[in-house]
Amino acid sequence: MGMNQALLGEFDHEMANTRKTLERVPEDKFGWKPHEKSMSLSRLASHLAEIPGWTVNTIDSESLDLAPPGAPPYQPTTPGSRKEILDLFDKNVAAARAALGRAGDDHLMKPWSLLKAGQTIFTMPRVAIFRGFIMSHTIHHRAQLGVYLRLNNIPVPAIYGPSADEGTM
Repeated sequence: MGMNQALLGEFDHEMANTRKTLERVPEDKFGWKPHEKSMSLSRLASHLAEIPGWTVNTIDSESLDLAPPGAPPYQPTTPGSRKEILDLFDKNVAAARAALGRAGDDHLMKPWSLLKAGQTIFTMPRVAIFRGFIMSHTIHHRAQLGVYLRLNNIPVPAIYGPSADEGTM
């Protein structure tokens, strides 16, 4: 079994749990923040919708420059509704799954770099980028979104086991 096939099952599981969490994002609380330094609820949710799409760049390109010299810097998505967040998430999950599905072991071990203004921030094998900056990053922010939901009295979905709001998975 190739690494990509081993990763796809985990990817599918985590993306299904992430979608369950995104489905609960309340549009009337899009601007809510737990702290002045925190992302707004809509920014956090849209960030979660964006992350799976990074897989395509990781597989298909050798690097990403967040602020390429002579070009505009990366701009995050600004959603107008929960439906837009879910549509973006679904599109990015499908594209990510396809990209990972076509990536062989040799390709996943090739280096990929993150740059800012032409300067390399780090270089790692593509599989490490996928695990750390896509999968773990998604899990981290999904948990953060769960806290946002809890603080707004919105039921938190069961993810790895029962939640206080859902006794079963």
